[in-house]
Amino acid sequence: MLTHLSISNYAITERLEIELNKGMTVLTGETGAGKSIMLDALGLALGDRADSSIVRTGADRADIHATFDISNIPAAKQWLEQRELISGDDCLLRRVITSEGRSRGFINGQPSTLQDMRELGGRLIDIHSQHAHQSLLKKPYQRRLLDAFSQSSQLCDSAHQHYLEYQSVSKTLDKLENQQAEHHAQEQLLRYQLDELERLGLHTGEVEELESLQQQLANAEQILSANHHSLALCKEGEVNALGVIHQALSSLQSGDYQHPAQANASQLLETAKIQIEEAARELQQVIDATEVDPGRLQEVEERLDSIYQTARKHKIQPEELIALQQNLSEQLDGLDASDEKLDQLRKQRDQALRDYQKTASALSDKRAKGAAKMKKEVEKQLSALAMKHCQLELALSTLEKDQAHPYGQEEVEILLSTNPGAPKGPLNKIASGGELSRISLAIQVVTAQVAAVPTVVFDEVDVGIGGATAEVVGQLLNTLGTRSQVLCVTHQAQVASQGDHHIRVQKVGDSKKLRTELSHLSSDEKIEEIARMLGGIAITENTLAHAKEMLGTQH
Repeated sequence: MLTHLSISNYAITERLEIELNKGMTVLTGETGAGKSIMLDALGLALGDRADSSIVRTGADRADIHATFDISNIPAAKQWLEQRELISGDDCLLRRVITSEGRSRGFINGQPSTLQDMRELGGRLIDIHSQHAHQSLLKKPYQRRLLDAFSQSSQLCDSAHQHYLEYQSVSKTLDKLENQQAEHHAQEQLLRYQLDELERLGLHTGEVEELESLQQQLANAEQILSANHHSLALCKEGEVNALGVIHQALSSLQSGDYQHPAQANASQLLETAKIQIEEAARELQQVIDATEVDPGRLQEVEERLDSIYQTARKHKIQPEELIALQQNLSEQLDGLDASDEKLDQLRKQRDQALRDYQKTASALSDKRAKGAAKMKKEVEKQLSALAMKHCQLELALSTLEKDQAHPYGQEEVEILLSTNPGAPKGPLNKIASGGELSRISLAIQVVTAQVAAVPTVVFDEVDVGIGGATAEVVGQLLNTLGTRSQVLCVTHQAQVASQGDHHIRVQKVGDSKKLRTELSHLSSDEKIEEIARMLGGIAITENTLAHAKEMLGTQH
């Protein structure tokens, strides 16, 4: 339940601190005193949208803290535990809005998104506004009311998720199936190109090898002539370098005396002799490896021409053909995989539809049982609210069963008859404004009684209701307060007198500076406040006595 609310620099409020208790707490005060400030600020802590205009003039930021006791709220505890935000039995929601319009939210001190704050807030508190009867005219709201009463909201959410999954998979599948013709054409082209490259059979480095071999074969005669001539000059000719060096060495080594300095020259000639012999061997190897072979040259040039033509066809360099072949093979594998993906998607779609149908069927059963029970409960409350001849029906219109629908297999609509024997019709065509307010209140009280949310706020839901009916409203809310924490903003003395706790909201200050102040009322102060609500400007002994009587009767 909500245990504490702290508001700083919000609207005209500099600072408000309020402690809240179990049971029914009523908030009263003159029109414009600021009762809405507390609830609007609470809404911000629960993730409502905000702008900089709510920051008190002259302040840098508005700061709202709402503390909840979650010891008996397992849904909230589970939500917090799943996100590692749990902090004992207390949960603190904080919202900060700066004068520049920036907004930050915190859950137990950790920065959080507004979506998360709204999700958690939905597990902590339920706010019924004075304008709820306007929402009551809309079918989606009527469906949510029935789901809340029949405790099938989670089933509805589950069905909605299965529906979204089914729609998502179906959309993807349709898109891929529509691309099948294009895929087949692409597949044929890829196969043709890949077959051509596979027939070419190019291997790594082959282009460089062929180009080198083609140069050798095309210039074989010139290579042989040059090498034979060089070999003759080195070693095999009548006059050759090797023979000349031999003669030089013999001349140096002849005679009985050799000059010391000629030893170095002899060494250099020996080195030259070795190098010339090595060069001769290299020349001979070239001669042995080179042959004039026009047939082989033609083969090589035809192979290169085939490779060049294929490369030009694909507008790439010859050495890039192997990478292209690998790429085409991967693309073809991808298209083959897309067929497998289509089969997988069809299975996913069919499974999502089965999951949806199973969940939607369970949801339909729960709604049907809940609709019958809710009809009786609401009609019972309407009778207490001076509408005993009113007959209500929660009509379930079955939608096409072979299709998935966002929120189950039926459309929910509340139908009403206010006079015996009169046909039932939609609320907007049957109920007057006053009747609609009472119907809305009856439904809100009935749904709140079965809600898992432990705190329920009623914001002036008794507008347009007075006298004995207002007293019944107070009794309904007080009874609800025995099961849940009830906060009720009211202008009706008959409702306020039913509260277990009473908070007065008033503006204090002067013409230069006003602030809103919240006060827990003592027993005597309750009498004065009820008397004010009964008697208007002048509070007489009679109104005080009436107020005492009302409070004494209720307590």
